[in-house]
Amino acid sequence: MVAPTVTLNSGFEMPLVGFGLWKVNNDTCADQIYNAIKAGYRCFDGACDYGNEVEAGQGVARAIKDGLVKREELFIVSKLWNSFHDGDKVGPICRKQLADWGVDYFDLYIVHFPIALKYVDPAVRYPPGWMSADDKLELSTASIRETWTAMESLVDQKLAHSIGVSNFSAQLLMDLLRYARVRPATLQIEHHPYLTQKRLVDYAQKEGLTVTAYSSFGPLSFLELNLKDAQDTPLLFEHAAVTAIAQKHGRTPAQVLLRWATQRKIAVIPKSNNPTRLAQNLQVTDFELDAAEIDSISALDKGLRFNDPLAYGLYVPIF
Repeated sequence: MVAPTVTLNSGFEMPLVGFGLWKVNNDTCADQIYNAIKAGYRCFDGACDYGNEVEAGQGVARAIKDGLVKREELFIVSKLWNSFHDGDKVGPICRKQLADWGVDYFDLYIVHFPIALKYVDPAVRYPPGWMSADDKLELSTASIRETWTAMESLVDQKLAHSIGVSNFSAQLLMDLLRYARVRPATLQIEHHPYLTQKRLVDYAQKEGLTVTAYSSFGPLSFLELNLKDAQDTPLLFEHAAVTAIAQKHGRTPAQVLLRWATQRKIAVIPKSNNPTRLAQNLQVTDFELDAAEIDSISALDKGLRFNDPLAYGLYVPIF
């Protein structure tokens, strides 16, 4: 099965269900990409900060070589890390990431966080993480406008078909949309029943941006990071509101959570090492939840954010 697509405001088609590369281990990444393509995945969501783009590219190259897929059938996403927001650093790092993937263009290139950090030369440390070369959290003077202007040049140079943003608030979007020559095609945010961000989703969609949800399963994604909030929060897979709907439809809780998003035109990027769950996560557009079921899941909202720099001891209070 191949996921249906949504048309971005840039005119390009993006699969509604993709495969997320966050926390995919380097030693298994190439195989996971290859197997995901075999299972029908066509969208892959990567980033500089994930540190596995070389291996992801190897998986793509093998799949293309074996005739499983053509490059133009894939939708490859990557992200601009915080350390490369200065206008003159955007193009060079994008080209490095393209080389790591072994492709000529990204289908979508996203500003990962609305945070400009001091530049770290890739020859010194890559991916650079949050700290400067002096091992301090140091901000750059680059504005979002400076960064976005450089992002637009990637489209002009055909290094990226579409560009977007991640972890932006409605206020930052309002500001960006005032001057953007190339409008952001997507907004990627943490989105699950414990954090629905309804106002932000509604605003972005009203402005023609496609919203992509990350961490669709809520606390599950963060257990291995030893975040207290994640450990203290009931798993969505076991929540009665979710399991009852899953049982009614003969689906897994994961499929219900993903359908809750995709039915509202929100793209999802789950990952799994398990071949059965890998296939199941792709099969989330062939059944319908009724309005009451969607409302009952949405009612679980606690405003509970897990992916917050402050939770990792980083004083970057962006949310």
